[in-house]
Amino acid sequence: MTRYAGFKLLIVDDHAHNLFTLRTLVESEMDVTVLEATSGQEAIDLTHRHPDIDLIILDVQMPEMDGFETATMLKLRKRTRDIPIIFLTAAFKSEEFQQRGFAVGAVDYLLKPIDDNLLINKISAYFRLIEKERQINLNLERIVSERTIELAEARQYLENIITHMGEALLVLDPDGTIKLTNPAAWRMLGYSGTELFGMSIGDVFEEEGDAEAGAFMGTWLEALIRTGALSRIEARFIARDGRRVPILFSRTAVRGADGRISDIICIAKNMTGYIRVPQGADSTTQPDGRGALE
Repeated sequence: MTRYAGFKLLIVDDHAHNLFTLRTLVESEMDVTVLEATSGQEAIDLTHRHPDIDLIILDVQMPEMDGFETATMLKLRKRTRDIPIIFLTAAFKSEEFQQRGFAVGAVDYLLKPIDDNLLINKISAYFRLIEKERQINLNLERIVSERTIELAEARQYLENIITHMGEALLVLDPDGTIKLTNPAAWRMLGYSGTELFGMSIGDVFEEEGDAEAGAFMGTWLEALIRTGALSRIEARFIARDGRRVPILFSRTAVRGADGRISDIICIAKNMTGYIRVPQGADSTTQPDGRGALE
C-alpha cells in the first residue's frame, strides 16, 4: 500500500481520546504528517501556520464552534477553500443534516464509531485524487513551459528574419496606418521605427502618377479584397529628407476569423541603380552594367 509520505492531514475533535485513536490508526498505515486540533478555532489557526494541509477530518459535534461553522470559515479563505473536508458524526440525523454539511464544503461523511478500514480507505482515496491532480498540474506546467519556450524561439526566429531581411517591411491597418516596420524600412525612409508608427502609408509612399497616389488606399483595398495580393508594383518611397526612392512593391492582405482584412503586409525592394528594360524584354528592370533581373 502507498503510504503517502509528504502528505499532511489535520484531525479536529474536541475529545483528546478520539484524536489519539485517529492519529494512532493513521500513523500505523501511512507516513503522513498528522496535525491535531481540539476546537474549530484551533483548526483555523493551524491552517494559517500550515498552508500545505492536504485533507481535514472534522468532527461535526463540537462546543462553541461546531464542524459546520468551522468548515464555513475555512471555505471563506482562499488559502483553505479547496482543502477537502471529511465530516465525522455520531449520526447523520436527517437528510437536511447531510445537505447542510455538503453545502458548507464537506466532501464526505464518516459515522462514529469509526470503521478503521473505511477511514483508511477514504483517506487513501482522497490522497490518490490529490496526487493525480498534482501530477496533472505538473504535466500541464511542463507542457505550458515547453510551449512558451517554443513560442519564444519561434518569435525570436521571425524577429531575426524581419530584422535582417534586405527588403523594407511595413504592416498596415486596413485604413493605411503603419503599425510595424523593420530596420530596412527605417534605413530606406530615414525614419526610426517609433517615428513611423502611426503614420499613414500615404506620407511615405507614392505611385507613378499623382492621381494614383491620391486615391491608392481605396484602390488597394478594392484590389486586395478581390485578389488577396498585389505584386511587382513600381512606386516610390518618400524619404524623410524628401528624396524619392524607387521601389518594387508588393502588398498582401491578412484576413481575420470574420473574413475581413485585419492587416496589409507591404514589402518594398529598393530599385535605386536599376533601370527599366524596354517593353518586350525578359524583365521590367535591370541593374546598371549588369544582366536583367530575374
